[in-house]
Amino acid sequence: MKRISLLTFVLLPAVLAAQTPAKRRLVPGDIYRLKDVGSPVISPDGQWVAYTVTTSDSAKDKSNTDLYMVSWDGARTVRLTSSPSGESSPRWSPDNRYLSFLSSRGDDSKGAQLWLLDRLGGEAEQVSDVRGGISDYVWAPDGKRLVLVVKDPDPDTTKSEKKTPKPIEVDRWDFKRDYVGYLDRRRTHLYLFDLTTRKAEQITTGDHDDVGPSWSPDGRLIAFASKRAPDSERTDNWDIYTIEARAGATPKQITTTPFNDGGRGGSGRPTFSPDGKWIAYLRGGDPKYWAYSNPRVTVVSADGGEPRVLTEALDRNASSPVWSADGKSIYFLFDDDRTVPLARVDVASGRVERLTRDAHGLVGLSIVGQKIAVARSTDTEPYEIAAFENGAFRRLSRHNDSLMATIDLGPAEAINSTSKDGTRVGSMLYLPPDYRPGQKLPLALHIHGGPFGQDGHDFDFTRRVFAAQGYAVLAPNYRGSAGRGEAFSQAIFADWGNKEVVDLLGAVDEVIAKGIADPERLVLGGWSYGGILTDYTIATDPRFKAGVSGAGSALQLSMYGNDQYVYQYENELGAPWKNPDAWIRISYPFFKADRITTPTLFMGGQQDFNVPIQGSEQMYQALKSNGVETKLVVYPGMFHGPSAPSQRYDIMMRYLTWWQRFVKPPQP
Repeated sequence: MKRISLLTFVLLPAVLAAQTPAKRRLVPGDIYRLKDVGSPVISPDGQWVAYTVTTSDSAKDKSNTDLYMVSWDGARTVRLTSSPSGESSPRWSPDNRYLSFLSSRGDDSKGAQLWLLDRLGGEAEQVSDVRGGISDYVWAPDGKRLVLVVKDPDPDTTKSEKKTPKPIEVDRWDFKRDYVGYLDRRRTHLYLFDLTTRKAEQITTGDHDDVGPSWSPDGRLIAFASKRAPDSERTDNWDIYTIEARAGATPKQITTTPFNDGGRGGSGRPTFSPDGKWIAYLRGGDPKYWAYSNPRVTVVSADGGEPRVLTEALDRNASSPVWSADGKSIYFLFDDDRTVPLARVDVASGRVERLTRDAHGLVGLSIVGQKIAVARSTDTEPYEIAAFENGAFRRLSRHNDSLMATIDLGPAEAINSTSKDGTRVGSMLYLPPDYRPGQKLPLALHIHGGPFGQDGHDFDFTRRVFAAQGYAVLAPNYRGSAGRGEAFSQAIFADWGNKEVVDLLGAVDEVIAKGIADPERLVLGGWSYGGILTDYTIATDPRFKAGVSGAGSALQLSMYGNDQYVYQYENELGAPWKNPDAWIRISYPFFKADRITTPTLFMGGQQDFNVPIQGSEQMYQALKSNGVETKLVVYPGMFHGPSAPSQRYDIMMRYLTWWQRFVKPPQP
């Protein structure tokens, strides 16, 4: 018996090992397996968290978002919807009975409508039929009404038999927007929706957009953000207003500063304190530095008056402010040198307390009572819903665990470099699963867009795929990025393509000095401002063997009037006819195209109004005329970024195929 037991003990690990599938590397096709989890909302009773899960369908070539909920202890997960149209914006009714959401189920022409799921059971029911569609909504405290954000309907509702589209009439100064197209005079306004009668009544009007509504605790007032000052179209000066929740009421202006008092582009949501005396919101910095300013957590009396900025001394870009249950503090998230901490600020003293120090990404803060939920990601974990309690995070959802259990991920680490002018720059470095110290790898410099954003400790699918193909992948947070304070971000003001390139090259030199990167096998690429910086870099340094510029531009002068950034251009550079030298200076990749020797692939969306395809076309034509190997890929119907899963897959494959033509990574 002892001999048999010993034999069993020896063989058991081998049997278990044989039954455990071998791990593999991440591949571009995993885009169809990865699930995007987000938008957590805790139920009023604190027992459940509703959230969204987006998946990709290769057969239909589209993404679909469904609603789930998970119990607070994480023991039960319930899928709530499975329609082909998709659902978004889950919200709980105040009495905990309904889960509401937006969807265009059955009729995309009408836009998204409001639907209710009764928690007692049954199918979801459409309760609104609003022309123009609903983009946002909030329940009133009494649970009988909601405030809706609705775009003015198209006045031309007749169906013409003519095949020729009607002319587009434009009379706005700011007249283009990616995904929207040419802007007419239709605006977004607030509507009151009565759940009993199911009728919507418009309460705000005018030639301006009203966004981000929230209710006062007594249900009497609605706070919102709007740009209503004279000539406000030529500024980014959003202000906070309140209006009584009834038809015919007149909005009251609460903030009157020249700052952006509505978050970036009005994307913030002003919210009342639990006692209704204060309104919290995000204020921008100096309007001159519109593109590089930190949003700050700010409060103002609900009656108006002088606002108090609570996070000025933090010098970081804050997001997602949420009042504590007692109204004494405000929770929020902020970017901080490659991580996103959870913090709270004491309203009375302005003292900021950082609550987390883990290396992670956080989005979608939800708080009910003492319970806090977020979507959280790490270097090795895609975003999942997590609870924060007792100073630590506890996973609630596990939608990607089965996939990630089969994947062998290489190291991901934060590194620092010093640029030639002495600036410290933080980067993320991703290595292949089989990397061995002392091994020199081809280096892929992959540049983030923005520029006001940061690369950090959240799961980056694209870079992990590149690393799995044998590259060391470097992602620097060059000057202009977020997370290092406003001086760091504003350093590139009106001086594009200078300090950023210095920082990028300094980071590359650091990885070479560490013995990780082979200096003879350097490639680079990026999308949006990452594509723009690719153009700047190949015009500055000939070391790179291949480049990929996605949705980029180099002849910046030609972007004026062709994209959506006229406010930034005139504010930062001045009108081209007033300051032509500045425009010529920042267009140096085009005017020095004869110095470029790097074979470069240019890509972009045919419908892109953010960085129009002509920016890629011009650089492609310049390299082609100069005899440098190049190619242009245009995605029909695509806007600034890929929306169809096949587009995301194709873009990744084109990066890899182009780089591998000129640099041979080790075979995985």
